[in-house]
Amino acid sequence: MVILLILVQSSHIKGKLVEYNLQEVNGSRLVYLDNAATSQKPSLVLDCLRNYYESFNSNVHRGIHHLSAKATDEYELARQKVATFINASESREIVFTRNATEAINLVAYSWGLSNLKSGDEILLTIAEHHSAIVPWQFVAQKTGAVLKFVTLTEEEVPDVEQLKSLILKKTKIVVLHHVSNALGSFLAIGDIVQWAHDVGAKVLVDACQSVPHLPVNVQELDADFLVASSHKMCGPTGIGFLYGKSKLLSSMPPFLGGGEMIADVFLDHSTYAEPPSRFEAGTPAIGEAIGLGAAVDYLSGIGMQNIHEYGLELGVYLYDSLQALPNVRIYGPAPSETVKRAPLCAFNVENIHPTDIATFLDQQHGVAIRSGHHCAQPLHRFLGVNASARASLHFYNTKDDVDRFIHALKDTISFFNSFQ
Repeated sequence: MVILLILVQSSHIKGKLVEYNLQEVNGSRLVYLDNAATSQKPSLVLDCLRNYYESFNSNVHRGIHHLSAKATDEYELARQKVATFINASESREIVFTRNATEAINLVAYSWGLSNLKSGDEILLTIAEHHSAIVPWQFVAQKTGAVLKFVTLTEEEVPDVEQLKSLILKKTKIVVLHHVSNALGSFLAIGDIVQWAHDVGAKVLVDACQSVPHLPVNVQELDADFLVASSHKMCGPTGIGFLYGKSKLLSSMPPFLGGGEMIADVFLDHSTYAEPPSRFEAGTPAIGEAIGLGAAVDYLSGIGMQNIHEYGLELGVYLYDSLQALPNVRIYGPAPSETVKRAPLCAFNVENIHPTDIATFLDQQHGVAIRSGHHCAQPLHRFLGVNASARASLHFYNTKDDVDRFIHALKDTISFFNSFQ
């Protein structure tokens, strides 16, 4: 693999040095358009991981020797970096988890099982990722709480007016995405949080597709919980984080039992540490947390507002380029001056299975996209399809990548149509 430092020429991040992957796949230069699934990692992050394991590999919080102290300092510095990145009021509002899925499960099993009872309502949209649905199904089965789902408008965005009408006194928590991983749509989280808080409900935001792409300010959003995954924001796999308001985290029981999350252990009972330690049982992913901190530094160096504006520009270019092809159906809203789209498109081509498209693009052109239901089966059923293809971009992608993708897609469509 060859890494090239390029000067991005978009008006939004013009002159910024961005690493670009020149690896070849199946004889063609790789065009990586699967960023909604996971992002590529800059050398800063890889060097940071290597430096931890080579220079101060040790467990955290448990040793007084030099290596342990160094590891602890860097681990907690990473927590502070994440807190600053999303503008949490203090670093102890950040809990490191294995990924966003574990973070949602933490809230579901700790807050959910402690606060929900029969007849209480959990409000979601049909466009949620499975990770935001399944844990609450478990909780509903155990507590008797009821799941309610918001559908889509004709523009194929979650129906915010319907959502507002369903927030009632029985509503105890609203669980929803910030940016859809299939529709490319944005939700007005601030308004929804206000409606929920008016009836005493909590709000959990799945920010996996927003934290890597735009400035996220948890104090402005006022959400009670927010989750994201490192691997989608140029950081290592195996770590994510939960943001929770301090008072809420302090009121919640532990999610897992073991070392590190305790204050004192007796034979018949234990007392628990304060958050975030209460929710970080056992040896954590130390190197990965430090790597996540490095990814935050990298993204901050480019500027999240710059990344966001460039992403909107790329998103429109991708949508318009796909829309110009015959027999292509793109899901989600059409971009306009008032409607913004994230830099991703889930789509189908008439009479061609999306997996066939993704396979041909990879094998014949070195273009990496995703096919399947994107962990959003209820959404796909609502749209009347079993699966879709998805191209998703990040700040290191260019309009040339989109052009290469469109050229390859045209060839793919021509190939399969030749058999019909």
